[in-house]
Amino acid sequence: MDGPVGLRKVSSHCSMNEVDDFDLSRLLDKPRLNIERQRSFDERSLSELSIGLTRGGVDSYDTYSPGGRSGLNTPASSARNSFEPHPMVADAWEALRKSMVYFRGQPVGTIAAIDHQSEEVLNYDQVFVRDFVPSALAFLMNGEPDIVKNFLLKTLHLQGWEKRIDRFKLGEGVMPASFKVLHDPVRKTDTLIADFGESAIGRVAPVDSGFWWIILLRAYTKSTGDLTLAETPECQKGMRLILTLCLSEGFDTFPTLLCADGCTMIDRRMGIYGYPIEIQALFFMALRCALTMLKHDSEGKECIELIVKRLHALSYHMRSYFWLDFQQLNDIYRYKTEEYSHTAVNKFNVIPDSIPDWVFDFMPTRGGYFIGNVSPARMDFRWFCLGNCVAILSSLATPEQSIAIMDLIEERWDELVGEMPLKIAFPAIESHEWRIVTGCDPKNTRWSYHNGGSWPVLLWMLTAACIKTGRPQIARRAIELAESRLLKDGWPEYYDGKLGRYIGKQARKYQTWSIAGYLVAKMMLEDPSHLGMISLEEDKQMKPVIKRSSSWTC
Repeated sequence: MDGPVGLRKVSSHCSMNEVDDFDLSRLLDKPRLNIERQRSFDERSLSELSIGLTRGGVDSYDTYSPGGRSGLNTPASSARNSFEPHPMVADAWEALRKSMVYFRGQPVGTIAAIDHQSEEVLNYDQVFVRDFVPSALAFLMNGEPDIVKNFLLKTLHLQGWEKRIDRFKLGEGVMPASFKVLHDPVRKTDTLIADFGESAIGRVAPVDSGFWWIILLRAYTKSTGDLTLAETPECQKGMRLILTLCLSEGFDTFPTLLCADGCTMIDRRMGIYGYPIEIQALFFMALRCALTMLKHDSEGKECIELIVKRLHALSYHMRSYFWLDFQQLNDIYRYKTEEYSHTAVNKFNVIPDSIPDWVFDFMPTRGGYFIGNVSPARMDFRWFCLGNCVAILSSLATPEQSIAIMDLIEERWDELVGEMPLKIAFPAIESHEWRIVTGCDPKNTRWSYHNGGSWPVLLWMLTAACIKTGRPQIARRAIELAESRLLKDGWPEYYDGKLGRYIGKQARKYQTWSIAGYLVAKMMLEDPSHLGMISLEEDKQMKPVIKRSSSWTC
């Protein structure tokens, strides 16, 4: 197996806190509050948190070094840690490398799946922006940044293309959902073809692609210590274009982003239109990542000011109105309706009778989560794994809320993890509601695919959230479940059933992000300092003064 390619030698690296610990009030030229800084998980040593992992002298995230290899053909990893690589790791790396896509001799990404048994290729032979993220993290953690850099530059180039669906032109900042490399063996040429939503099911543009691009650019910067890529005029412009789409003023009365159904990982009609938690969490994280990378020049300063203002409003809104725990559920249950004026408690006029029966049994006395959606007279109480994990990693969730989310996962293990991690959404939509919400979608039947299916790729996000909250034992337990089936089953895209017991009825085998998600989860447990590239610590200036319910403090 080939060793690391193109590693950049950097003599010193910016610390987590030098880049991430921005004082938002300072950026707005306000006097800085003199607040004693409490060390975050990024700064504390693992011994303080009693995680019990051997770190080989790496005591804090501030000394994070790039290019730490892990997994296949990694003697340095074996010498540094007490872990013996699981037999699956070598197979996973081999499968991941087979999925690599080349453009003019250079690796530029990984295709969605290599399923030789499937008759229909559809678009699984393309490089998806969101799908490539776990692959990129695996390569970065393994000391192979070149493919990530190439991917970032190629997708940035595609952003500049004119994007049309029928006679309508999309915004300049829209990133592609995916791209494909066409090889002409006769002319010996390579051609890129991009999809901005014009070929997608439902013709919906991917709102999350731009956010993942910004998050990945920061991960590359943190991993390699190479600041030059993010500082190029092209990357600076790319970030500004993405954020301009989201920060422009309009008719919105909320700081959250209004989205169509199918614009995220859940790319089919599943009733997430409005203000889905996945998009809001990714939006928040992308804003914070961009804040660390944008230059304070004439063009960047205006964007930075807009970001800072939006972050304050967005964090308050999400922590106040999307958060649900036992006490908040009880409060909503007792809401009065048709309130008018600024003193209204039920600000969205949610009808208590609209609360589904299942949530009363699902909600433990300890624990909580960000619900799926909040808009006028509508609250989607479903649990969405990706949004809640990103909320922890981005510090959209306060430390208390992060702990409550992990408490919920432990308390409702059978429902949210089952026999194969992890449920993308809970619970499934069934019967008449399924017909209305999904339009009788034959792929999103109950406990299948996006409708309560179990997705192994989410393992890496859970692991990162577990490490950040000091609960690695939860991740270890989930990884062991995955190791009992994934390789034997051929790395499926998703699993079906209430417990995730059955390979999905239309699941592709050798799904690349299932493979990469497992590798990233393993490498983060092996060396938790990898968390630094995908985690942001809490900014104290964004902490709202809101009433904390009993589940946060008991």
